[in-house]
Amino acid sequence: MSNLSNFQELIASKGYTCYIVPTSDSHNSEYVSDYFKAREYLSGFTGSAGILIVFEDSAYLWTDGRYFIQAEHQLEGSGITLMKAGTKDTPRISTFLHDKLKDNDVVGFDGTLLTASYVEGLLQTIDKKITLKTAEDLVNSVWEKRPALPFSLLYKLDTFFSGKSTKDKISDLRAKMKECNTNTHILSSLTDIAWLFNLRGNDIEYTPVFLSYAVITLDQVYLFVDQAKLNIEVQKYLDENDITVKDYNDFYDFINTLKNKQILIDKDEINYKTYSIINSNNNKLINEPNPTSYSKAIKNETEIKNIKDAHLKDARAMVRFMNWLYKELDSAIPLNELAIQDKLDGFRAAEEGFVELSFSTICGYKEHGAIVHYSSSKETNIEVTGNGLLLIDSGGHYLEGTTDITRTFAIGKINDQAKTAFTNVLKSHIALAEAVFPSGITHKELDTISRMPLWKTYQDYRHGTGHGVGYLLSVHEGPNTSRATMPITVGTITTDEPGLYIENKFGVRIESELLCVKKESTEYGDFLGFENLTYVPIDINAIKPSLLTKFEKEWLNNYHKNIYEKLSPMLNKEEQEFLKKITEAI
Repeated sequence: MSNLSNFQELIASKGYTCYIVPTSDSHNSEYVSDYFKAREYLSGFTGSAGILIVFEDSAYLWTDGRYFIQAEHQLEGSGITLMKAGTKDTPRISTFLHDKLKDNDVVGFDGTLLTASYVEGLLQTIDKKITLKTAEDLVNSVWEKRPALPFSLLYKLDTFFSGKSTKDKISDLRAKMKECNTNTHILSSLTDIAWLFNLRGNDIEYTPVFLSYAVITLDQVYLFVDQAKLNIEVQKYLDENDITVKDYNDFYDFINTLKNKQILIDKDEINYKTYSIINSNNNKLINEPNPTSYSKAIKNETEIKNIKDAHLKDARAMVRFMNWLYKELDSAIPLNELAIQDKLDGFRAAEEGFVELSFSTICGYKEHGAIVHYSSSKETNIEVTGNGLLLIDSGGHYLEGTTDITRTFAIGKINDQAKTAFTNVLKSHIALAEAVFPSGITHKELDTISRMPLWKTYQDYRHGTGHGVGYLLSVHEGPNTSRATMPITVGTITTDEPGLYIENKFGVRIESELLCVKKESTEYGDFLGFENLTYVPIDINAIKPSLLTKFEKEWLNNYHKNIYEKLSPMLNKEEQEFLKKITEAI
């Protein structure tokens, strides 16, 4: 029997109508450790986003446009119906359950894996007399040889890198708590905890964090973590900062002792079990975004300086990789996606201060480039030969910061359709990079500027135009995403990554990181814009110059001139000559 059919038998025997299996851990993390990959275990779908709903005789998996093609392949023959989230014929999960469930049905899920706000939204829409059962992790009962919880030693991030001490960050947080009329704050977001305490770990691949919870009061700070992960240096550091360490597994018992408190929580972050416990103990709950999420999004002067250094290192690795790639393509040695991906990863790892990749490198040739979050494997790996577009989305974590870069390369001689697509994506990329806007404009409003050149060709892309980037934290950091309604703020970093994907043919994406800066103050107020942090050339051989305006050509030529000036002193003579060639004016 399959993993799914075993699970369906189990939920039927226990009286569940359906069971919800999300892609999440107890901290609402974007990436999760192997222990929490229950949805993948049951469905076989390996994408990083999706929710599986299992009934006794059927199952449904929702995922977004990044993964439609991948999910169709991986779910084939599984009996699971793919639900394409965001398309007009696919209902939202809450609407689907409202239509499918009846009064007295039993809905189950692990209460640590769904956020409080998500569950509240489900219940409001379902609007039927259903029973929730959330205390049991049912998947654990059928998961043979389940991986253990992750274990990694913690390490300090010195103020040389962070730019602000833990004591100062905690003091700022307490000031925000007082503004909200609260005396207790529960923090479960792993990136927020790592940022607040200037600590990092390796419990989750591609995100240097550690499993933990934190409770901050106006006079006490508690960190819940596996104490075996603390070496003498880190333990001393926590003592010096008046942080009381408690065991990770004691968190729920501890919050059950919180009574008659004014507790600041973020329902979009804390899990339903946490919310249920503190909501039943006569506490007053104030639901606001974690103050740390805004604080860590706005980089300080030290972080900005370091991040620029990280991008220079990363650009050097990328240029060395590009030099290698074009030489190998000119030789008789065959190349494939995995070999190219591994070589790029190696160039990054050779840079001083490199910690790890910021996500699994995406290397998709021809039709694979049309799969937005394609992941090459032994089964899908193809040779990179002939004529076509090669899309590579990659990045690294350095002690100086985090990078995320996409470049699309012309291999051989690409056709007019591919050049036109590439050029229109470049026009979209430039439109956002050069935007000037009054203070108070939101990311969502600015998103239309980037899409406009593609809309004029009656085309679009099914992913956000950009996202925030953490400092040696999550490569996808909120709250500043292209779909957010928060004002764009000086000091935030957001990616600029429009794309175009022609199924079974090719994909194009161009991505750089942009730092929001103040441009000018006039009688009409403050005007903001962006400084480009990414110093990686854009392939001039993939461009159709006739489609670019004079301004767009000047922008590209100036961008490449700036790259050459910054990078050439960091390269050897051969690499300098290569860089000069690929940054020639058009």
